[in-house]
Amino acid sequence: MDVSTRLDGASQLPTLDDLVSAQKTIADVACKTPLVMSPSLSRRFGKEIYLKLECFQPIRVFKIRGAYNKVSQINSQEIVAVSSGNHGLAVAYCSRLLAKECTVILPQNPIPEKVHAILETGAKVVKIAKSSEREERARQTVKQRGAVYVHPFNDPAVIAGAGTCGLEIVQQLSEFDSVIVPVGGGGLISGISIAIKSLKPSAKVFGVEPIAAPKLQAAMEAGKVVNLDSPKSIADGLIPSSVGDLTLKACVENVEGVFSASDSQIVRALKLLIREAHIFPEPSGAASLTPLLSEANSRALGKKVVLVISGGNISLNFLRSLLRSKNR
Repeated sequence: MDVSTRLDGASQLPTLDDLVSAQKTIADVACKTPLVMSPSLSRRFGKEIYLKLECFQPIRVFKIRGAYNKVSQINSQEIVAVSSGNHGLAVAYCSRLLAKECTVILPQNPIPEKVHAILETGAKVVKIAKSSEREERARQTVKQRGAVYVHPFNDPAVIAGAGTCGLEIVQQLSEFDSVIVPVGGGGLISGISIAIKSLKPSAKVFGVEPIAAPKLQAAMEAGKVVNLDSPKSIADGLIPSSVGDLTLKACVENVEGVFSASDSQIVRALKLLIREAHIFPEPSGAASLTPLLSEANSRALGKKVVLVISGGNISLNFLRSLLRSKNR
């Protein structure tokens, strides 16, 4: 059994009613984040560009939405998560709010700021180099301690929570042509696409993922989940080895297409957002801007485009090197 897709026992996608219910559940925990037009980016790209600023959540990332919706439904006092950082932070933060014990299993060299934020919640952190060994530790924790595993994306409650971001977009902006969403395991784009296609079916939903981590594109082409051997990117939140069976189903049904972004494009997008919009997203959060950097891609988006800025937990060392660099 693969922890990444099966430990949670997910079986079916959430409905619009599930998203509405999740919105009520998380109302006092997750913020209704701003959706703002950027005049500068709009002039630059010749479109109306709106930014959905999930980097303004209490933990600076959209993950709080799905994590709280899921953890609030769990009776067990023991929670475990496997994460590169943001999901673990969200589960740890929500576990603390709900007076539950949390163990977060991380890679050997995660972003230090994310580890520090997780530890601040009181969660236990375990660092393990190999992905398969992280999954095995999660299995052991579930079996030995009666813990409940909270999947980062392939879970109906997590997808429904993430989808509340899409509900807000429709509530905040009456007309738009497309929404661009960064893709890690696909939980965010799945939830947003369910909301958008249920309430505004004429709008298009696009994903963007690193060129060296094309797990959604590979899965959509193959018609099944594909596991990548060595996904890589500076956008650490966008490099799971695969999407889930639920998130693939949602994307096949609701997503018009998936763009690829090189690390250099992500860096360029990040610098544009810092300079033009005066926000500090992490690389994963900046990825949604990258399709606009290509004229061919940009034509498919229409004239009124929403970019989901999914997170802002940027490494200070990375930010320092980025701002000093003249070549990037």
